[in-house]
Amino acid sequence: MDKTIPSAAAAVAQIPDGAVVMIGGFGGAGAPIELIHALIDHGAKGLTVINNNAGNGRIGIAAMIDAGLVAKMICSFPRSSDPRAFNEKYLAGEIELELVPQGTLAERIRAAGAGIPGFYTPTGVGTELAIGKPTCDFDGRTYLQERWLKADFALIKAEQADRHGNLTYNKTARNFSPLMCAAAAVTIVQASQIVEAGAIDPEHVITPGLFVDQIIEIPDPQQEELLIRAEAVYP
Repeated sequence: MDKTIPSAAAAVAQIPDGAVVMIGGFGGAGAPIELIHALIDHGAKGLTVINNNAGNGRIGIAAMIDAGLVAKMICSFPRSSDPRAFNEKYLAGEIELELVPQGTLAERIRAAGAGIPGFYTPTGVGTELAIGKPTCDFDGRTYLQERWLKADFALIKAEQADRHGNLTYNKTARNFSPLMCAAAAVTIVQASQIVEAGAIDPEHVITPGLFVDQIIEIPDPQQEELLIRAEAVYP
């Protein structure tokens, strides 16, 4: 039941080439920078990465792309404040993009965690995003069929975790993370604090330990925005 492990490097060492990896975060909010950088050091290639955006600056997901580890991005906003890494690889034909509306992205991930293989949404009907997808009419309106979105691994940033994997989040750092925990076969979490089982009020638990496999304590996690302002480069 004790899911703690000694280091981020030990956690990501199990991720193989070609894996599908969900990474929590909405921009810098909730981005597990230490786990991402450990994955870069590990060097797994040909990854499909699922995130709200495609990285910023020269750290985090952008650094993964720079290192040539990402074969495909599934995201809502590939062009954010500093999308240089993704832009260069995409224009060179070195990375594939699957663009998904943000609400649809969240629901596809949630559906996977709930065991629902498909659902219908009006979002995207009549656009290029609908090409090749089935449609159906309900009550006089056309809806687009979307499929669930599963992953082999999820990398998540939590505020507090107990040794059994129950998690809390720091405000908006929560974003996609609870959905991703449920949609991935293996969930790896970096937490600012690990406490003993029972120390977290059950009413405050956002993600139950059932959806968490490994936890690493990172007491002072780096924040993406601060690294970008400092013009940090990884590695």
